[in-house]
Amino acid sequence: MPTILVVDDQILVRSGLVALLNAAPGITVVGEAESGETAIVAAAELRPEVILMDIRMPGIGGIAATRHILENAPGNPPKIIILTTFDLDSYVLQALRSGAGGYLLKNTPPDRLIAAIHTVHAGDTLLSPAALQELLALCAVRPAAPPTASHPADALTPREREVLTLVGAGMSNGEIAVRLVLSPATIKTHVHRCMTKLALTSRAQAVVFAYEAGLVTT
Repeated sequence: MPTILVVDDQILVRSGLVALLNAAPGITVVGEAESGETAIVAAAELRPEVILMDIRMPGIGGIAATRHILENAPGNPPKIIILTTFDLDSYVLQALRSGAGGYLLKNTPPDRLIAAIHTVHAGDTLLSPAALQELLALCAVRPAAPPTASHPADALTPREREVLTLVGAGMSNGEIAVRLVLSPATIKTHVHRCMTKLALTSRAQAVVFAYEAGLVTT
């Protein structure tokens, strides 16, 4: 049962999210915050398992607050979902690099938002389809890196590259398991090995790596 902190500077949006989540079975809202500063304090005091984080707020914005919370969280850090009206490629990339586990728009249907909370709580990265397309477009227009004798992705086995590609495409471990006809536990092991070999600290960073390495091309 994930515990949730809701962060948004608009009281109507924030109270609406709190009411929605309080009515959802299996979810407990432990607090709310109206700014990045109060989110940092609340995250430290309440230790929520999942944080819904707005991007644009007065003072410290959502991305900076996300980075601060994850860098300073003792033990198991919370999973953070960026929930915003801004579906811009630069925000997607910044959010994932900051360690956010998901990026959704505020027009996401309630049932999908609740499902997203459970998905991210379980350790998967979740992006809206539009956000995935924005991220792909951003990486596609970047100049190609100079050729080198080796690339970090070369350390991966063919199966690990296949799994990482599907992670980059936004698929959960369960979805990848179905696609590759393997057990979820086996997929989890492959994902862990990919992250260890590539020195990645979060699944979100694995998504960014998959795009920037050219593993996700469609």
